[in-house]
Amino acid sequence: MSTGKILLGVLAGVAAGAALGILFAPDKGENTRKKIVKKSNDYVESVKEKLDDLLESISSRVEEVVDGAKESVSDAVGKAKTKV
Repeated sequence: MSTGKILLGVLAGVAAGAALGILFAPDKGENTRKKIVKKSNDYVESVKEKLDDLLESISSRVEEVVDGAKESVSDAVGKAKTKV
């Protein structure tokens, strides 16, 4: 069995358990729905923050690579000019 299938099974089990827990919770439906919406918004916000961090990290890394490439090209052009 592949790792992907195991992970998918675990995630499906967690989701099913959470759904059953919500359905059989002793709280009123309105309160339960509010909790679901709040939790969903918290997860969305968390994912947005992580994506922003990832994009910032990627952006800074690309910037470093581009700056390094520009410097290498400038050095190569300078060496070529001195040889001519």
